[in-house]
Amino acid sequence: MRSFFRLLPSSLLLLLLLPSPRPTTPFTLPSSPFPRRRLLSLSPAIPPSPPPPPPSYKGLRLLEWTNGLISQKALVKTARTSWNMLWKILMTELAPQGKDGEYVRPTYSFTDSLGSPAFPLEEGRYHLYVGNACPWCHRLTLAHALRGLSQSQLSYSYAIDDPERASRGGWAFDTMGEGGGGEAGAPFADPVFGCRDLREVYDLCAPGYTGRCTAPVLVDVKRRRIVNNESSDLLRFLNLFPPPPGQTHPDVDLFPPSLRPRILEINAWVYPLINNGVYRCGFATSQAAYDRSVRDVFRGLESVEAILTDQRFLAGDVLTEADVRLFPTVIRFDAVYASLFKCAGKRIADYPNLTQWMREVYQIPGVRTTVDIPALIRSYFVQLFPLNPSGICPQGPTEEDLKVLERHDREERFVKAGGGGSIFATKGEEDREGGTEGT
Repeated sequence: MRSFFRLLPSSLLLLLLLPSPRPTTPFTLPSSPFPRRRLLSLSPAIPPSPPPPPPSYKGLRLLEWTNGLISQKALVKTARTSWNMLWKILMTELAPQGKDGEYVRPTYSFTDSLGSPAFPLEEGRYHLYVGNACPWCHRLTLAHALRGLSQSQLSYSYAIDDPERASRGGWAFDTMGEGGGGEAGAPFADPVFGCRDLREVYDLCAPGYTGRCTAPVLVDVKRRRIVNNESSDLLRFLNLFPPPPGQTHPDVDLFPPSLRPRILEINAWVYPLINNGVYRCGFATSQAAYDRSVRDVFRGLESVEAILTDQRFLAGDVLTEADVRLFPTVIRFDAVYASLFKCAGKRIADYPNLTQWMREVYQIPGVRTTVDIPALIRSYFVQLFPLNPSGICPQGPTEEDLKVLERHDREERFVKAGGGGSIFATKGEEDREGGTEGT
């Protein structure tokens, strides 16, 4: 111990041996009996300094740990290759791919016809399952609203896209203790069979079926059989029903005989270039496939813009099936496809005639209720996780941002002076027969 003290400097040793000072009470002036006046400051107020930033998380610090062992080039290349390989596997499971990396939409397995001897047209016999944010399903809810059909004629209900709860597909229902408040009567419950997901509906109505369980799908409730799950066919089926009894809603014909050749001609290029074109962009797994797809999308939009410059709707002066098929893609374009699907270049807002057409269709009574912009944004950005691994959902655009409720100019441009005719074609009883011809 003595040797330890010898090694200490004399100044430090003196400090150690001195007694510690006693704590003293700080001197304060006695309080004044007079109130203190607040002094005015002529200098500007100094804002408080911002709080210090939170500590940052530096991850695994692989570049620091591997310094000298593995080059940064090798590390980055390995990480990129591994990530890309896993991403392609996920994309192939989500969306089937061709050898060139282009999305190939699967075919549909149920193609029976409503109005055939096996499935006669009977009100209240059929139920339509649709997805809450699916554009192919949106065609059908849109037609249901435009034709003024009632749930007692043809009922439909929504499934919610939740691949963690669903199986062999992405569509699930709210059941007791799950989702949306956990009530069996929640907005996304199955009101017909009480199933937990769409697979259970397929298993119940098509025993032995092993394919993907897609929406929309039309079910014969009476026989417990699937009729059809192709949206183009189902859209024609909705055109067969008469208007609800006792209502003044016109018998809207979305596929009028005089315009059928023109409608089929438009459908033939709108589907591959625009409807499916945006999916080919978003689901492409090669640069060449994406480049082809994005060119097709904007070539299609330019063609639509040219048509709508000279006429009110795609097939002429009345709204038809062609408009119904295009609208779900257009209303989603600026909100989802332009960013998430990389359909960059132009927005719908950059096409003046297409924008005015979108506003007119959106403002038709009943149409707005078929569109839930926040829900469809959440659906795409959260559920399609291979396209958005972070799961971060953008805050908009909103209905106000898209300006879909602003005044449009279509009526004053295309309705003749003294006119004011209907934007719909109507039909008589004889026109309903054969209403599904053509595809």
